[in-house]
Amino acid sequence: MCYANREYKDRLFKFIFGNPANKQWTLELYNAINNSEYKDPEEIQITTLNNVVYMSMKNDISFLIADTMNFYESQSTYNPNMPMRYLIYAGLVYNTYAKNAKNNINLYSSTLQKFPAPRFICFYDGLQTAPEKTVLSLEDAFSADSHPDISIRVTMFNINYGKNRKFLDACRPLNEYSLFVFEVRNGLADGMTIEDAITRAIDKLPDDGSIKEFLLNNKSEVTSMCLTEYDEQKNLLAFQEDGFKKGREEGREEGRQEGREEGRQEGREEGEIKLGKLIKIKW
Repeated sequence: MCYANREYKDRLFKFIFGNPANKQWTLELYNAINNSEYKDPEEIQITTLNNVVYMSMKNDISFLIADTMNFYESQSTYNPNMPMRYLIYAGLVYNTYAKNAKNNINLYSSTLQKFPAPRFICFYDGLQTAPEKTVLSLEDAFSADSHPDISIRVTMFNINYGKNRKFLDACRPLNEYSLFVFEVRNGLADGMTIEDAITRAIDKLPDDGSIKEFLLNNKSEVTSMCLTEYDEQKNLLAFQEDGFKKGREEGREEGRQEGREEGRQEGREEGEIKLGKLIKIKW
């Protein structure tokens, strides 16, 4: 399976955990999150919509198991807008689910139609400081006094290597993925090219691990995905820095403008006071 030649490239996280050929790893990830012990990976039904694109990257993973619709997303930059993104994406997934004749859903029925309950998870491995576990709420996206009639909670796990040890130890493929990302960053920090950093990172994974052989067998696709994500992250950081500089400059200019306006206002007030005194003297 080659993902690298598509117009929009999948993320490495999805290539590992959202790949139908790797349902065992998806199941291990699900069990680690939910403290469950499901054994049969064929119980997982992949529901990811591959034609849905955010910021030139496809959405990561959605799958159905045990009457739960699970939405998993990996983020290398902190994104407080995940609840709104999930609201949009989940609507598309549930629309597809309802239209599937096998599910026997009739939204115009006079009886309540039952759907699998959603569970929204975000895996964060960025460089910004973040708690090991955070709950993001859709309500925060609306004005404080709006009392919105909709609510979504997204649980965000910090999976940077060394964080959430108990959680990562419960899912060996995720632990190794975290180590791989950590070692790639170390290689880049040492001045290596991203290709060499990826090679060294794979070499440092345990030989008896879960994902090393998979990464080696798909090294060209892995390299292409990492390059895409690396470039995307650099562009985003540059965009944020540019926005910060512009905001800082706009703040300075606004301050100068306010200062000039205050000076003019003070001048007018002082002039009016003097004029008033002269009028009083004259009369």
